Amino acid sequence: MPTRPPNPQTTSERRATKWLHYLADIAIWIGNQEVACLRQSKEEVCVSDRIEKRIELDAPPSRVWRALTDHREFGEWFRVKLDGPFVPGQVTRGSITYPGYEHLKWEATVQKMEPERLFSFTWHPYAIDPNADYSREPATLVEFRLEPTTGGTRLTVVESGFDALPSHRRDEAWRMNNQGWSIQAQNIQTHVES
Repeated sequence: MPTRPPNPQTTSERRATKWLHYLADIAIWIGNQEVACLRQSKEEVCVSDRIEKRIELDAPPSRVWRALTDHREFGEWFRVKLDGPFVPGQVTRGSITYPGYEHLKWEATVQKMEPERLFSFTWHPYAIDPNADYSREPATLVEFRLEPTTGGTRLTVVESGFDALPSHRRDEAWRMNNQGWSIQAQNIQTHVES
């Protein structure tokens, strides 16, 4: 019976190579903001302070801007009924209309409104316990950045500031909002392209 030629790598060299491949995989994984959590036992641990989603929209920046900043249009695709318009420096309140969450209030403080370029607000992410007082917690910053493209608009949504949240809420808030922004990106796409 023929014998296999010996492996030129030593055991320590194989371990080092395996470790380098592992580190490369982690670097790629962390670079993808949509998959920036590590699984430890049965829990995910957040490794990013931010969520970032990009979507190419087949609509001009003026149309996307209106969908973002007109409080009635925003409410249609975001599934929230707002009490009034967005005004920089002011709090906007309303009620969530998403099925199963209708009992929750929506509140955000508008930071910037730079027409057809940037709309941003701060809020308390995944604030779903109606008995909790989130007002003492740091807020996260949500930014909608618009860039004109040949075919329409590139919309980038960034939510940052998760590292400042209380540790008992941080990972779940990141995970749920990461999923939520994926859904909202689809919602605004359907809204502006129909």
